[in-house]
Amino acid sequence: MAARPLVGIFVGGRGLRMGGVAKGLLPAPDGSGPLAKRLVRVTREAWSDADVWLVGSAAAYSELGIPGLDDDPRGVGPLGGLAALLRHGVETRAPAAYALACDLPFLSASYLSKLAAFAPEAPAVAPRGNGIWQPLAARFRPGPALAATADALAAGQRSLWCVLERLNAVELVIEDARELTDWDEPADVAGS
Repeated sequence: MAARPLVGIFVGGRGLRMGGVAKGLLPAPDGSGPLAKRLVRVTREAWSDADVWLVGSAAAYSELGIPGLDDDPRGVGPLGGLAALLRHGVETRAPAAYALACDLPFLSASYLSKLAAFAPEAPAVAPRGNGIWQPLAARFRPGPALAATADALAAGQRSLWCVLERLNAVELVIEDARELTDWDEPADVAGS
């Protein structure tokens, strides 16, 4: 039996620009419930057997019934979450680990399918928006990416971008930039 794709929905941010709101609990614009649940549904549309986890401090999300992975190590921002996700991917022999921000209200199953199929042997694939890597809409090969994450942490780096750079990530060119729209501030939600 083939290993299942591993998907981590990153929920550990404090949402300070959103007034401290757990962004993954904001209502999805399509009326389907909280953003985090919408992302689970979209993920299952792409892969019915996906192994889906919330990554980071997920206490606010406990009523959603989605399992969680704590940052490991803690206190280093999303890099600790990526390390935990990748370690789980290595342990479960996942062929790929997908890192998704919890505040992507328009991400589609089609995007995930393209991400899965593009440059399948690359250690990391991610899009860029305005020339900037989007590491929380990315695919990683767990083994090489975990090693790169450990190297970054050992060097005192905390950026997800540095992991993509260490892996010589391949850029996925996206056709619809709206797919990667994220909700960081109340104005983002109001404008959607």
